[in-house]
Amino acid sequence: MLWTKALHIVFVVTWFAGLFYLPRLFVYHAESNDPAVRAQLKIMQRRLLVITDIGGTLAIVFGVWTLLLVPGYLQQGWLHAKLALVAGLIVYHGCLIRLTRQFAQDRCARSPRWLRLFNEIPGLFLIAIVILVVVKPF
Repeated sequence: MLWTKALHIVFVVTWFAGLFYLPRLFVYHAESNDPAVRAQLKIMQRRLLVITDIGGTLAIVFGVWTLLLVPGYLQQGWLHAKLALVAGLIVYHGCLIRLTRQFAQDRCARSPRWLRLFNEIPGLFLIAIVILVVVKPF
């Protein structure tokens, strides 16, 4: 069980790396007028999304595996809240996929300011999830 928890944490870190950095690439892309820079950012966005997809998928796989090994977890209120936040992260990840496609097709109309605010969302999720897992308030 400790191996599955450890791998879950490793892939959560990988997932969050993408959730934090991909929107920052969107900001740079939205602010750039240089076609060469924009082309390079499209490549970076596509590659980072692949890594983010892998991290997210494996974080979920090892998280579910941990739940199957310790079924008592599902009786705890803090875990229900954590899983709700993870569902929110999955929705956020879906938004990143959509934005990556829009930028690839030069169709994203979001402002750099909106993208900067959007970039803060996973940080709020991370704070809440860590507090739930460590403090277990309910």
